[in-house]
Amino acid sequence: MDLADHIRDISDWPKAGVVFKDITPLLKDPAALAMAVEQMTNPFRGQGVQVVVGAESRGFIFGTAVAQALSAGFIPIRKPGKLPAPTRSISYELEYGSDALEVHQDAIAKAQRVLMVDDLLATGGTMKACCDLVSGLGGEIVGITVLIELTFLPGREKLRPYGDIHAVIQV
Repeated sequence: MDLADHIRDISDWPKAGVVFKDITPLLKDPAALAMAVEQMTNPFRGQGVQVVVGAESRGFIFGTAVAQALSAGFIPIRKPGKLPAPTRSISYELEYGSDALEVHQDAIAKAQRVLMVDDLLATGGTMKACCDLVSGLGGEIVGITVLIELTFLPGREKLRPYGDIHAVIQV
């Protein structure tokens, strides 16, 4: 099965000139979803991953599934104001502005082995912010796994300091 066949392109969304990679066709197909999770997980089996971190919101979809497949915990990174306990926050630049993310201050223990997960790697801004949060809490990032990487954007270069980067589909 070619998982790329389960990704739908939506032109000019969320703004003109952007071709959005819609993963909902993959999510509704049980076999495609299972294969995607396995392909995102397999490179990190046997590496002692203790927790998986995923960013709001599509990182939650794949992050929890990858965590379950690795018998690891899951840590959500959310937009500001969504987490109930004390948080650590980071602001970062987007191609069209800025944003911020938060994680609970007690989410990750020092030297805990962490796998970072998201659906898409583009410019790398969101994932770099997530990695910076995890590192700031003392987590040891084992690697990064994504379903789709847009290779024409510089995301991978921004993330090299954080270890192995695995993409199931490269566009």
